[in-house]
Amino acid sequence: MTDTITIEDIQAAAARINVHRTPILTSTSINTLASENAGVPLELFFKCEPLQKTGSFKIRGATNAVELLTDGEATKGVVTHSSGNHAQALAYAARARGIPAYVIMPTTCPQVKKAAVKGYGATVIDCEPTQESREKTAEKIQQETGATFIHPYNNPHVIAGQGTIALEAIAQEQHSFDALIIPVGGGGMLSGNSIATKALSPKTLVFAAEPLEVNDTFQTFTTKERTRNKVGAQSVADGLLTNLGDIAYSVVMKHVDDVFVVTEKEIIQAMQLIWGRMKLCIEPSAAVGLAVVLYNKAFHHRVQKDSIKRIGIILSGGNVDFANAIHLFEKFK
Repeated sequence: MTDTITIEDIQAAAARINVHRTPILTSTSINTLASENAGVPLELFFKCEPLQKTGSFKIRGATNAVELLTDGEATKGVVTHSSGNHAQALAYAARARGIPAYVIMPTTCPQVKKAAVKGYGATVIDCEPTQESREKTAEKIQQETGATFIHPYNNPHVIAGQGTIALEAIAQEQHSFDALIIPVGGGGMLSGNSIATKALSPKTLVFAAEPLEVNDTFQTFTTKERTRNKVGAQSVADGLLTNLGDIAYSVVMKHVDDVFVVTEKEIIQAMQLIWGRMKLCIEPSAAVGLAVVLYNKAFHHRVQKDSIKRIGIILSGGNVDFANAIHLFEKFK
């Protein structure tokens, strides 16, 4: 496969991977609040990837990439660098195929995350908490083992796997969405699902949701010039800290209709609302889509201008650091 991902690649991934077909849930009370804030009636449909294997959408792309390895490649295993959901997903996918997985994780990564990755059978290798250290350590392990490197988002097989979310969501709903909102960090999920959406439901608008503190996609989309986040920039949505990947850049500029940003407080308020009203334990990164719907004035203007009513929102994952979540709830009251 080249860097060009097609709907056929995504459909093939859907037939190949063995993952949960996660439900789409709604909330009357959240619909009411969203409608009041936007000034027009809205219906929200939440695609619940926190209920996915390993607790996030990442298993889709990881499984697709692992399953597409040749037998010769598979015997040597896979390697990646990740401090979050991709680490767990790749470890799980490798175990399912019965092959080794080597995951490079920063020394600052919570032990609970490392324990989860080890629990799926992977070998965890510590590195310094810098991108350079991650990449150099992964390269060293790759040279020593011959393992195939599976990038968390800048990999066409991973992107095709992530696109199966929209494939499912469109099939699950009898009426197509007016808009689909997708969180963006590196852009693997946004890329795959924008391709799937535009192929299967061309009239559906695709919007990206991003934290204001790490808004490289918003800046890139707005200025039409490639932008990167400031070194050391942070957000409570730690799964979205990464800069937009090379493949995602070209896809976003072609298939995404707009990008909206939200503040740290808005992210936490949206997360808390879903915890309380829907009884779904989502992580901060999964809350950015709802935060856009509830709080972003530019989005409200777009909703009114384009007569948007039915909105799909991808809840990306639910791997929560509970102690930190409670702290955030208190901090952003």
